[in-house]
Amino acid sequence: MTDRGSGTRDGGRVVLLLLATLGPTPVAAQLDRVERRIVQAVDARRDSAVALLERIVVQNSGTLNFAGVRAVGDVLRAELDGLGFTTGWIDGAPFGRAGHLAAARGTRGPRILLIGHLDTVFEPDSPFQRLERLDDSTARGPGVIDMKGGDVVIVEALRALRAARVLDGLSIRIVMTGDEERVGQPIATARAALLDAAAWADIALGFEDGAADPRTAVAARRGATGWELRVTGRSAHSSQIFREDVGAGAVFEAARILHRFQMELSAEPYLAFNPGVIVGGTEVTWDDAQARGTAFGKTNVVAEHAVVSGDLRALSPEQLAGAKARMLAIVADHLPHTTAELVFNDSYPPLAPSEGNRRLLALFDRVSRDLGFGPVVLVDPTRAGAADISFTAGLVQMALDGLGTGGADDHTVRETIDLRTLPLQAKRAAVLLYRLSRDGATP
Repeated sequence: MTDRGSGTRDGGRVVLLLLATLGPTPVAAQLDRVERRIVQAVDARRDSAVALLERIVVQNSGTLNFAGVRAVGDVLRAELDGLGFTTGWIDGAPFGRAGHLAAARGTRGPRILLIGHLDTVFEPDSPFQRLERLDDSTARGPGVIDMKGGDVVIVEALRALRAARVLDGLSIRIVMTGDEERVGQPIATARAALLDAAAWADIALGFEDGAADPRTAVAARRGATGWELRVTGRSAHSSQIFREDVGAGAVFEAARILHRFQMELSAEPYLAFNPGVIVGGTEVTWDDAQARGTAFGKTNVVAEHAVVSGDLRALSPEQLAGAKARMLAIVADHLPHTTAELVFNDSYPPLAPSEGNRRLLALFDRVSRDLGFGPVVLVDPTRAGAADISFTAGLVQMALDGLGTGGADDHTVRETIDLRTLPLQAKRAAVLLYRLSRDGATP
């Protein structure tokens, strides 16, 4: 999951899921003959699935390690080739990244898009580079839940469908992006393949880790929009600050604007806005691409410049538009002898709640209950950060994310997977796909 605000993982404490039925699935009366074959096929590959996971985890694929991202893509591409998919690599040069893996198979039934990503936040200079088995059900490794575990769930679910001889009844596209953790620019180019696949699809399934708890799934995500506030003031000796012909200076005006943001917008549910960095003084530089700036000033000089960089999260396009309008109005009402400009940079759109998404969650919940794994509930959108499935918003009829593996502490050197959730999620995904093809479910 992109680092734009996951907000999860219990403060670094490893949490093993308390699902009593994480072993082989009992043959439930609610499962038909095909579904029982799917379950058996997943169980038969438990060790092989873990081996595949280890193979791609030990290959570093930090977003800027283009060769490593491509190497992980090659491993998964070979798996999909073996399942009869037509696969291809989308070159990332036009958007400054390694590229994406795309695959397609079938023409029957509802059109379903499966979404994964190949990159992690751990670049080659990170000391965190291998998979370590902590016990029979737990392993630690870079990207093990975010989201190489989810990529393996996709492969294993599809393999089980083929073993049950029902894969031919599905119409599937897969997009595994190579820059989810640090999206390329321009973003329209970086996400063109995903947008094209979403325009084709009826249903989108994302295999991010969500809240890293398979008792939950994600039917709504907040988007991520960057913003930059630039303020100027009138330079003068500090003894003259607040004088009618001098004013408050750039730093005070920036602080006043930020305080009004807090006072006027912070009570709105699901809306978040964070000034992540601020630089101010007589002279200021700011490099947005590197998220790095410098400031020079003296305590006896009224600050002439201030730059604030932050992000904005909203649950729907309407909420985002409303927040932007209010922030712009606050900035326009700047103090005398100051100027203020606010610029937004949309990154990940919101995945707003919808009836179709809720229906897909209900179908997934039914699958989980029939498999004997208990209910699946909607995760609070504040507990799940931005993710690629948001680009399907408004294009597909139904979308659901958070179908990846469970564990803890993603984006840290403590990132840990509960290996029992790998076959669990593969069974759920495979049976859901089968039922969608069998029943032709639409909103």
